[in-house]
This record gives sequence, C-alpha cells and structure tokens, in this order.
Amino acid sequence: QVQLVESGGGLVQAGGSLRLSCAASVRTFSAMGWFRQAPGKERGFVAAVAWNSASTRYADSVKGRFTISRDNAKNTVYLQMNSLKPEDTAIYYCANSYSSNPSDRLSEYLHWGQGTQVTVSS
Repeated sequence: QVQLVESGGGLVQAGGSLRLSCAASVRTFSAMGWFRQAPGKERGFVAAVAWNSASTRYADSVKGRFTISRDNAKNTVYLQMNSLKPEDTAIYYCANSYSSNPSDRLSEYLHWGQGTQVTVSS
C-alpha cells in the first residue's frame, strides 16, 4: 500500500506563490495527481503528471499559474503554485492513479494523502 504525505501548504497573500510536495512511501510507476477541496464544495481536479513526466494535465482554472512535476528518484511530486488567488483556498490532496497516464477523474485514483491547507488572503 502506497502512503502519501503532503507538505508545503500555508497562508499566502494573493499574487504570492507556494510549492506543495507529496512524498510517497514507495516508488510508483503510476500517474500522480493533485486535487483540492474548498469548504462546502466537492473535491476537484487540479493537475496530474504521467509516471515518466512525459505528459501533464491541468484544470482550466490553474493553467498558466500552476506547474506539476515529479522526481521519481525521490518518490516525490510537486505542485508549484504562482499568482495565487483567494479562490485557490482549499485543502490540497495528492493521489496516485491506477493508470500510468494523467487523468482528471477522481475515480481513477487509488491512494490519497491526508491533505495540506492552502489559504490565500485578499
């Protein structure tokens, strides 16, 4: 069983940046994704990266601002978040997929981390 631990969340002003990290307990050859959930809302897709970093996928709301990457030697996935907006405020979760290709479907992800809080003040 893969265990995932997110870190890097915090409080930042609008326009600022944060980098989230997700450390996996074992090497995984599957795609990895980031999702987020704001209070009173469903968990939604943010970004995903293929097992070999050959392809990525982003939600329209974060394209051009967020960048997902992974370092398989460190079993770690990153989410660089720039130009943050108050509407980016949420708990951010990482997950590993059944597939090797990035997907925006929550149902295709098997293991989940505990989440890290990101708060963007206006």
